[in-house]
Order: sequence, then structure tokens, then C-alpha cells
Amino acid sequence: MIELQYDALIIGAGAAGMAAALELDKKGYETAIIDREGHLGGILMQCIHNGFGIHEFQEELTGPEFAERFISQISSSNIDVFLDTTVTSFFSQGSVPEGSVPTTWKELYCVSPKGVLHILARTVILAMGCRERNRGNVRIPGTRPAGVYTAGLAQRLVNIDGFIPGKEIVIIGSGDIGLIMARRMSWVGCKVKAVVEIMPFPSGLTRNVVQCLEDFNIPLYLSSQTTRIFGNDRVEGVEITPMVDGLLVFDRKFRIDCDTVLLSVGLIPENELSRKAGIEINTNTGGPLVDASLMTNIDGVFACGNVLHVHDLVDGAAEEARRAGKNAAAWLEGTKPKNQIRIRAGANVRYVNPGMLCPHWDNKIYLRSMIKKNNAILEVKLDNKLQKKEKIGNVQPSEMINHTFYSNEINNWKIRPESILEISIY
Repeated sequence: MIELQYDALIIGAGAAGMAAALELDKKGYETAIIDREGHLGGILMQCIHNGFGIHEFQEELTGPEFAERFISQISSSNIDVFLDTTVTSFFSQGSVPEGSVPTTWKELYCVSPKGVLHILARTVILAMGCRERNRGNVRIPGTRPAGVYTAGLAQRLVNIDGFIPGKEIVIIGSGDIGLIMARRMSWVGCKVKAVVEIMPFPSGLTRNVVQCLEDFNIPLYLSSQTTRIFGNDRVEGVEITPMVDGLLVFDRKFRIDCDTVLLSVGLIPENELSRKAGIEINTNTGGPLVDASLMTNIDGVFACGNVLHVHDLVDGAAEEARRAGKNAAAWLEGTKPKNQIRIRAGANVRYVNPGMLCPHWDNKIYLRSMIKKNNAILEVKLDNKLQKKEKIGNVQPSEMINHTFYSNEINNWKIRPESILEISIY
């Protein structure tokens, strides 16, 4: 067994993990990154389309190009990198090394090409990303033929492995990966016959609907449910049933013949390890519950990026991860947020993250609208008393909203220890 010790350990080497690690390295802390894949960059390495980096680097990049910007910084840093390495157990309180000051060391066991690693770390940042929901999650009736893939798996097959999964494609769900794969499959000569979405509006970004569907004349069926998959050895078709007022209208159902089905039915933060470690999970996001510093209920354990909540853009995940890295460094120095107040999702808001606000610094929060509306208004109440209204333009559930509460603004509010901040959209 190999014994190792670090100030900070980051689990996950995607954009979020690398961004967080770089912040800690800049502060002079001994830092390491662990990832179960054999490369840095995570899922970005299979995303060969552009659209990345507009906010982070002020230019449009492909996924690998975006990742390479961080990888080059990691290469020139003092950060230790462990690839092809899987964390098998994570304890929030490890045996404290002799003569050490902290009493909150974290203990991890990992399987690596070098053998079993036993790592003690003063702080841990979770950046494991997210995974795709599959057919079992959405319970589509029918047989179990070959030819049913998640959109992300199909993306890897085409972009990394050089395999084309089928010729005639139906995509279930209009998430961004599915929209991008509609375009990608068209480029490689496949016929994308439809994208089917259960909601009355697309689940992906508007720009992807335009560039990936409308530009290729691919039909988008909204308020429609896939009610059956046909085929024995191989997919032969799907049954689509329209919906009116949330109810299936079976006398209007129709069949689309195809040999391949791609599922783009949502992403879930990857938190099996978090649960085993005793980290509280937010039922609305599927990610950890965190305070204003992005710290979980376990002292010294932080979360950021898609493992915390699924971002629309990798730029946002990287920006959030930098804050997690800075806050973890501050925690190592003995600084924690004080006098935090709870933030609650109000009318037409699915969730607010983080769920706490610190009056002593600027707080950037993320939220998801539950409605699609033009010229929407963000309304903020403290203990049911209106504090501010702000125009936020067009909103829809597929596009995350961010808002910053500045400390000089917060200090003008009459805050009590039991105060609750509520954010609504109208």
C-alpha cells in the first residue's frame, strides 16, 4: 500500500476539477487530482464540436481545445495527477498524522495502476461530474433490442472510437447532448428522423435547437412521449404519442421506423461516493447540499461543477470550481463564512444553489426557472419583505440563471439569524 498525504485532494479531472486544483496550487498548497479515466479533461475530450470557452477564454473552442487550456496549466504546476485511479472508500475523519495540527483529515483508499493508495488530505473537493439517465430511468415500454444508446455513449463511439451506431436515428429527449448528436449523426451520413420531447419546450439551449435541428430540417415533436420501442434483435421503430394538457392522446399515436434510438433524457450528478461518505444530498438537484462557500455538511469537503448541479455550459462549471478552490484555500487558512442565512426557492423557481448566503462577501447564486417567459422579473424577498426586483429577460428551464448579491447590498438589509431569503420569477 502506498501512503500519501496532501493539503487538498480533488476527485475528478474534468474542467471543474482542474480549475479547483489550480486555485489551490496558486495558494501554495500541496494538491493532487484523482480521476478514473486515463486522461485529464473528462467528457470534454469527446466533445469535438465548438461552443466552449466563450465566457472563460473569450473565444469559441472545441471541447478538447477547452480542456487543453487547463491541461497545459496543470502540466506546469506542482499538482500531482493520478489517472486510471478509482476512489473505493472515503471517510470524513481519517487517522491524524503524528504532529499534525488539523483534526479534520479526510481518509481515502484508491485503486491505481501502482497499487492501492492510502491518502490523507486536509480538504477534499468533489468534482466527479454527472452521468446520463438511461432507458431504465424513464421506463419506456417495449422489447429490449440492440440499437438503444445514450446520446453520450453514441458521441464517444463516433468521435473517439470511430464507430457509427446506426443509419436511421430517432432521438428521445431534446437535451443538449441529443441535439448536438442530431447534427453529428447527420454529418456522418445518417438520417435523423425525429427528436421527441415530452415537455412543451426544448430541454436544450436555444442555440443548439437552431444550429442542430432547424439548420438540418430535423423534426422536433414537442409535448410527445415515446410509448413503445419495437424490435427483437435490433430496433425497428418507435411509437410516439402526442400529449394534450399532460395527458396522452392515444388515438393520435404514430410510428417512426428506425434502427437506432438515442436517449437524451437528462443528466444526474455523480454522487454515489458522496452518499457513502455521509454527505447530504439536495433532492432538487441530485447534488450535495452546500453552504455559501460551497462546503458540504462535512467540514472541509467542498463540491463544484456538475457533481453539485448540472450546468448548461462548461464555462460556468469552471468558474464555480475556481470559487470552490479559493474557498477551500480560505478554509485551510481558518476562514469560514459567518452569519449565513438560508436561501429558498420561491414561485416558479426549481432550485437555488448554493442554498446559503454570507453577508460578508459577494455571493453568486445559480437558479433554474420552472417556466418559459419573455421579459421575466426576478423578485427577492427577505422574511417575506420585498428587497428588490430586477428584469432578467427571457427565461426557460433549459437555461440556468445566475445572479450576484453584493456584500454592500446585503448589509443594507435587516438580517436576523433566522432570516430566510426567497427568490421568485414572474
